Amino acid sequence: MKKLLRWQKILLGMLIALLLAIAGGIIYIKLNIYTPSSTASAIDPIKVTKDYELFTSEQADRAKEKTNLIFYPGALVEPASYRIWAQEVANAGYRVYILKLPFDLAVMAPNKANAVVKSHEKNILGGHSLGGVMASRYAHNHQQEISGMIFLASYPDEKGSLAKSSFPVLSITASKDQVLNHKQYQKAKNYLPKMTTYDVIKGGNHAGFGSYGAQKGDGQATISNRKQQKEIGQIIIHWLQEIN
Repeated sequence: MKKLLRWQKILLGMLIALLLAIAGGIIYIKLNIYTPSSTASAIDPIKVTKDYELFTSEQADRAKEKTNLIFYPGALVEPASYRIWAQEVANAGYRVYILKLPFDLAVMAPNKANAVVKSHEKNILGGHSLGGVMASRYAHNHQQEISGMIFLASYPDEKGSLAKSSFPVLSITASKDQVLNHKQYQKAKNYLPKMTTYDVIKGGNHAGFGSYGAQKGDGQATISNRKQQKEIGQIIIHWLQEIN
C-alpha cells in the first residue's frame, strides 16, 4: 500500500476534523431543538408537505381564503409548535402555512416562502424571532407579491427594511420576553413603515409565541401558554380583518 505524503496526511487530517465538526454541529442542533407541547402536537394540519404545514377551516370564507399567512418559525423551533394559534386564525377563514425549514433554521432557507407565495392572492408573511428577520428580508425582496407582514417578538434588520413598503405591518411583543433584544427592537422601528400596528401581550414571554415549553434566557410568563396563544390568534385575526 502506497504511503501518504506529508501534505496528503495534513489534508486528510483537516478533512476528518471538518467532518467531525459538522457532525458535532448537527448533533448539537438536534439536541437543542424545541419540540411542540402535547396540546400543539394533537392538532392536525389539513395538509403536510416537505415544505409546510397547512391549516384551513371547513367553514372558511372563500374571500378570506384568498389570504395566505405564510409563517417562518423561530430558530430551532419545530413548526408544530405554532399550531394552536395557527388553527385559530384558520378557523376565522384564513389559510395558514407554517414553513418547514432545514434544521429548523430560517437562515438555512430564507426564500422558503417561494414554495407557498401565490400570485393574484393576498400573501401575508410572518415570523417569530429569527424567523421574522428572515421573513422581512423575503418581503423586502418581493414587495410586489407581499400584502403585509407580521412580527412575533421580532423585527427587521437593514437587509429586510420595510420602511418604504406600501403594505401594513403588525408587530406583537410580550411584556415578560427576555430573549428579544429590546434595544435593537426599538432601533429597528426605523425599518418599519408608518402603517405599523404595535401590540403587547401583558404577562406573555418569548416562548409563549409558540407552544414548546421554556426557552433558555426567557422571562417567566405570568399568564398561561393557552392564554397567550389565544391572544396571539385574536390579535392577528383582528388585524387581518382591518386590512382586508
